[in-house]
Order: sequence, then C-alpha cells, then structure tokens
Amino acid sequence: MAVNLNLPAAVPVAGVEWATLASGIKKDGVTDMVVARLAKSATTAAVFTQSAFCAAPVTVCRRHMQQNSGAVRALLINSGNANAGTGEPGLTMASGHCDALANALEVPSMSVLPFSTGVIGQLLPDDIMRQGIENAATTLNSETGTTLSHWQDAARGIMTTDTHPKLTSQQVTINGSVVTITGMAKGAGMIQPNMATMLSYVFTDAAVPASDLDDVLREVADRTFNAITVDSDTSTNDSLVLVATGVGEPVGEIHDEWLAFKAALTHVCLDLAQGIIRDAEGATKFISVNVTGGHDVAECKCVGYAVANSPLVKTAMFASDANVGRLLMAIGKADVHSLDAAAITVSLGDVVAFEGAGIAAGYTEERGAAVMAKDEIDIHIDLGRGSAEASIYTSDLSHEYVSINADYRS
Repeated sequence: MAVNLNLPAAVPVAGVEWATLASGIKKDGVTDMVVARLAKSATTAAVFTQSAFCAAPVTVCRRHMQQNSGAVRALLINSGNANAGTGEPGLTMASGHCDALANALEVPSMSVLPFSTGVIGQLLPDDIMRQGIENAATTLNSETGTTLSHWQDAARGIMTTDTHPKLTSQQVTINGSVVTITGMAKGAGMIQPNMATMLSYVFTDAAVPASDLDDVLREVADRTFNAITVDSDTSTNDSLVLVATGVGEPVGEIHDEWLAFKAALTHVCLDLAQGIIRDAEGATKFISVNVTGGHDVAECKCVGYAVANSPLVKTAMFASDANVGRLLMAIGKADVHSLDAAAITVSLGDVVAFEGAGIAAGYTEERGAAVMAKDEIDIHIDLGRGSAEASIYTSDLSHEYVSINADYRS
C-alpha cells in the first residue's frame, strides 16, 4: 500500500495523443502497450540509465535522439518485458518496432523512441509487439486520444510492480497565458537512478528550444529523480523524457518567466520522484534524509545515499527501532574525506540524537521511537563543514519487499 500518495490532479497537455491497449505481452490481460503521438512542433530532451547493461531500447533511443536533434514524433512503450540483456537480436527488434510504428503513423523512423520495462533477459514477443503497434496506430489514426482518461490509461499502462499510477500536473502563467506541465512515472523497485528514473514522461504545451529543454531536464533531474532510492539498484532501462509540444507560449532561458517555468517543472518531477518512493515495493515508511553543512552537494548526496541504502537503517525504520548506532555506522562508511564525528549532528525529526561525538544530552530511545513510529520520517544530518545541502528520499525495507522480489518471475 502506498504511503500517503496524494498527487495534485492531472491536466491533459495539448499536442499529445495516446493509445493504450492490452497487446498480450502480459499474460493477465492488463494494459501493456502505450503509444504517444506528438505534435510536429514538439521538441524533446531525454536522459537514460548509465548501466553498462543498458537495454536495447535505451541504445536505440540514444541513437535516434542524436539523429533527430530532439524532433520526436512518437513514443512506443511496453511493460512486461524489458528487452534487456538480449544482445543484437534485441537491438534489431527494438529498431524494427520503431520502423513499424513509423510506417503506420507516416513519420520518420528516427523520430520514434522505444521504451520497455519488465523482466530482464528475455526477447520481446515480436509478433505480439507488431500486432499491438498496428492496433495502436489504427486507434490513433481514427480517434483523438487527448482526454484525461487517455492520460490515466497511459499512466496505468506503463506500470509493473507499482500499486498505483503516478500522474500529476502543475500550471504556470507565461506571457499572460496558462502553461501546463503534466508528468507520469512508473517504478517501485530496482530504484537508484543514475541520470533518470525507471520510466518517466513529462510534457508541457510550451514552446521551448531543444537546447534549453535539455539543460533544464538535467538540472531538474539531479534534484528530483536523481535523489531517490528504494534498493540502491539502477535499472537497465531507466529513461526520463521531457517533451515541449510547442502549441502554447514560447519560453526559454532568455525569458523573464523561465524561473517560474523551471519551478513548476521541478514541482512535477519532485512529486513524481517522491511518488515512486511512496509506492515502493513493500514500503510502509516514506523517509527523507536531509544532509546539510557539506563542502559540496556531491558529498551531501554521498552521505545521504549511505544512510538511505543501508539495509540495517532501512530495517530499523520498518521496525520503528530508534537505533542511532545504525545511522552513525552508515554516515561513517560514506566515501567522504575527513569527516569529523565531533562536528556532526544527527536528528530524528526535531529530536537531536547525536552531537559532539556522542549521544545528545536529553535524548532517549522513547523520544526517538516516537518519531520512528510515524509513516513519514525526517532524518537530519549536519556535517558541520560547509554550506552545501541535499536531500535523498527512500523507503523502509519490509518483509513484503522480499516477498515481491522473490516471487517476481513465478
């Protein structure tokens, strides 16, 4: 059950059409294929997993993004099979599926981006994919898939072990007109992104130059999707895509409203990133690890991830066990040069637990346990050596997480 997952309501973005169907990749008959057709005026930016075993669709996406300079006309997404660890046959298949959709929609093949999520190490069922692509294209060519229900269907169609779809919006006024930013994401396990999350798609009706779109995506990703972890595992298929359909107001780095646009985009991405943690596999707690007083953001993140990824810390959180020693262990193992224990302060919520190289005066396990018993926990770590800060968001480690992943392929 998701932990307090309550996203702001979504608003459709003009210039995006959806087709969602149950193609048969998943055996239970649920939706498993999503196709988006984008306006001719759209510009696109994307970041992908840094895994050495990146999936075939990621390789094809990178290639197409280099060839089309951000001029993307369609997104092809399937769940239930990752097409990862499949070698040259997987690459050939991913490219062939782009060709099939391009032909059906009468757009250039390089303007199609493919995405897959699901079990690693298995080839996609080619016949099923091609029939699904044909059916999706027929739907797009005969219907206008632009309503909120179409967006909701798409958000559900990209899910794997998620228990809830993640779909949300923010709106901002640009040049006197309302600009909408709407995003969706999936991911509940195998989550510690490195330049992206598992699968996330964010759209705006603004007209944004491709270079500005790429810059802002990377900046925002580092503060949102690159600040979450469920289990320290980076997926082979992580992809984050930002599309500006160009049917609305122009905005870019030279415009006065750029900061307002970037703030709204950050809001959407942070809501989605935190939504992934709230819906993490087996999660019963949403945990914020807030690190301040660092020399730079990198070392703050290093300490934050050391705490957030510690199985001992995460199981203590699950048990509401106020074991400060586990937090100190995790901070101490972080790969940060010359941390001074005497300068570090650790707090659970507003309860100071550790300072001056020892347990804080007045701290009791009863006070700590009262904080740990909540379903949202804030851990504050002040390194006492600078002005940089960063926050990492994570979940606890429960029996259910083990069960989900032990049974994933059965």
